[in-house]
Amino acid sequence: MELRHLRYFQAVAEEKHFGRAAVRLHMAQPPLSQQIKQLEDELGVRLLTRTSRRVDLTPAGETYLARVRAILQSVDAAGNEAQRIGSGLEGRLVLGCVGSATYSLLPSLARALREQLPGVDFAFQGEMLSPSQVAALRDGSIDLALLRPLGDASDAGDQSDLAMLTLREEKYVVALPEGHRLASRKRVRMADLQDEDLIVHSGHGRSAMYDAVTALCRGAGFEPVVRHEVAETSTLVTFVAAALGVAIVPEPVSALVVGGMIYRPLANPARVELVAATRADDDSALLARTLRVLRRQVDLSG
Repeated sequence: MELRHLRYFQAVAEEKHFGRAAVRLHMAQPPLSQQIKQLEDELGVRLLTRTSRRVDLTPAGETYLARVRAILQSVDAAGNEAQRIGSGLEGRLVLGCVGSATYSLLPSLARALREQLPGVDFAFQGEMLSPSQVAALRDGSIDLALLRPLGDASDAGDQSDLAMLTLREEKYVVALPEGHRLASRKRVRMADLQDEDLIVHSGHGRSAMYDAVTALCRGAGFEPVVRHEVAETSTLVTFVAAALGVAIVPEPVSALVVGGMIYRPLANPARVELVAATRADDDSALLARTLRVLRRQVDLSG
């Protein structure tokens, strides 16, 4: 017995006529009659009663038709589901974000993904440092990472197993406690921060932003005075508001407003990239669709 036998039987049972069923199935009537007889012989029961004008279902045929319809509906549903998953319209995807993207990009991105891919189960992990995201990509905990590029000094090692797409380049700003001596400035120079206590991102002593801030300070001719290392951007901003130090952060962090602190532009041409990272061998249609939505959302957010 094959699925086609069930479809043949359903057509005959619903049309109650071999000729009309044959037209519906785009086949000749004699082969259809033979296939139905083979089905009945295999089951060992008559499913249909035939006259010269019509076909009727036997009691066994009535019961069998109900089961056949359920089976074929399940088969069709399975096929449709497989096609939707294969085309990226259904499935599950986990996305990780660094702190600045968590507050500036993630809210609008999550809304856009829900609107444009409603059949997909999206999960989000915010406030992930870049090395943690790289590790999560490699172990399969996340499928798409929004992170800062990791330098050669990072613990990420060879990154040839990852695909990187630069989304945008972001300016730096300085987060200052209210009343700080530099708060009245329109712009803050790196030289102004030489003797300041700095609050930086760091995961176990290393993060992309830790390296970036260190490079900025050394480029200005001094070693940074790091007083506090934090894992989350919200904690960093809170520490600044508590006057525990100042921080150099990507401009989108200014979307996170906490009472007791302010942001000032950094007078430095340096930029920091926001990158979308995936596993290099991940060619799923769902990931491709998600990346298209992400790129559009980044363009809209400027």
